[in-house]
Amino acid sequence: MTDAILHLEDADIYQRDNLVLSQVNLKIEKGDFFYLIGKTGSGKSSLMKTLYGDLHLNKGEGNIVGFDLKKLKENDIPFLRRKIGIVFQDFKLLNDRTVFDNLLFVLRATGWKDKEKMTSKINEVLDKVAMKTKGFKKPFELSGGEQQRIAIARALLNDPDLILADEPTGNLDPKTSLEVMQLLNEIHQSGKSILMATHDYALIVKFKQKTIKCEGGELFEVVQQATI
Repeated sequence: MTDAILHLEDADIYQRDNLVLSQVNLKIEKGDFFYLIGKTGSGKSSLMKTLYGDLHLNKGEGNIVGFDLKKLKENDIPFLRRKIGIVFQDFKLLNDRTVFDNLLFVLRATGWKDKEKMTSKINEVLDKVAMKTKGFKKPFELSGGEQQRIAIARALLNDPDLILADEPTGNLDPKTSLEVMQLLNEIHQSGKSILMATHDYALIVKFKQKTIKCEGGELFEVVQQATI
């Protein structure tokens, strides 16, 4: 288990008082890429929220990037989120400030102090997502695909051990979805581990990776050739 950056054992996942997934066993090691699939309401989002500290793990064992999810306290959550990158379906960018200032806000919130280092880091992640010329723009001036690239850049700011991508192509057209997926693939090939919840089966077929499925209150791995 030395390389496991996420390890769940007999974990029960709740949404409020409702048990949505029972006895979840999942192990993600450094460099893995997993798709997380399943119908709406099957528990995908609840599982993701448990992993980044929005929902508490009460039963079973859970460890993510060195944090024990059962012992996770409110003031641990910012430290957990420095070690994971989160990409949301709806981007969650601040429209009242520029792209550069969106990223600066995150660095300051996660303890960065040196202005020169912050500027350098922002330029570095914008370059990685091919958005280096867009730093002065406000998010609403960008297309959906460009906004998601910025959201991915934001997820990379603290050089995370694991990226949790929750329906990152859910609000994008097929062509833009493909571009975003290619970008995530490049990030994976650079050594990052990714868990990506998605409804987009066309992407799963095109970019083959390990796939796990939420169904009937359980989580299990599916074989790519099978009907999913």
